[in-house]
Amino acid sequence: MKIAIVRLSAIGDIVQSMIVLQFIKKKFPYASIDWFIDNQFATLLDDCIEIDNVIKLDLKKIKQNKSLILLFKTLRKLQTFKKYDYVFDLQGLIKSAVISRFIPARERVGFDKNSIREKFASYFYSQKFCIPYDENVIRRYVGIVSKALNIDISDDQIIRKKPFFHIISKEITKSKKQVAIILGASDISKIYPAEKYAEIIANVDANFIALWHSKSEGLTAKKLSLITEKVTLIDCKNFSQLKSLIQNSDLIIGGDTGPTHLAWAMNKSSITIFGPTPLERNFFQTNINMAIKSKSIVNPYKINKKDFSISEINPLDISLMARKLLNITQE
Repeated sequence: MKIAIVRLSAIGDIVQSMIVLQFIKKKFPYASIDWFIDNQFATLLDDCIEIDNVIKLDLKKIKQNKSLILLFKTLRKLQTFKKYDYVFDLQGLIKSAVISRFIPARERVGFDKNSIREKFASYFYSQKFCIPYDENVIRRYVGIVSKALNIDISDDQIIRKKPFFHIISKEITKSKKQVAIILGASDISKIYPAEKYAEIIANVDANFIALWHSKSEGLTAKKLSLITEKVTLIDCKNFSQLKSLIQNSDLIIGGDTGPTHLAWAMNKSSITIFGPTPLERNFFQTNINMAIKSKSIVNPYKINKKDFSISEINPLDISLMARKLLNITQE
């Protein structure tokens, strides 16, 4: 069996949709799986042995240049691939649906028009399934694959999932457990304030590292370092370094953002902090992955980017979660 998965962006969404891979391989161990992805995120899929080929599409360049010529070249290239048995569009946008349509396939599978925001995308699929948009995203991804391939996937199986990436852990001697703080997010309303993180650092007996990459995240990192000296700032240059740092940490704390979801995917303890985004939809709890939400009411169909209620979450509540996950007894 030959399968193509279309999930073009972004970090958290790509990582969460990778849940389907191990269940496909378990049912069809000899299946060949190719992943179509925006070039800027392609190296995120490194270290995943369930993927046979990563097909990079330079969609960012097409968008920046507004080039129809480059778009048509990309679509023509898709038509040259050998025919797949199934193409799964796990993104559910018009652009991902068009890409799915140009990939030669026996069946093109996606969400029906009532399950996605860009309803027109559903017309490009030969098989479409109704899985409510406000349903948990992990259940949405496994649901569409399980329906099309007749695979039974339970919540318990998801909880007992294997790590998505096959990374060899380095033996590191640590005097204390290490906690990684994720400082950034795709929108400022999803970022927990630096001064609140400083309170967590003060209340948890561990070594803290703060991960950042963009210019704005660097400013947040600098602000945190001015508040507390008990943190090491690390500029993550690439996905390989990010995964390595998460792998070598005992706990990851961050907002509803890609690197925090990466911890979930790698079976690392994590605390995800939610403000303007829906916890029930975007988070799948396990015994080592916890979440905390502000009191604001969230509409998953229309995220309010002016909702900064994440800053109202008490850092002491997060500290208690952290101690529980780290199994640290505070005096």
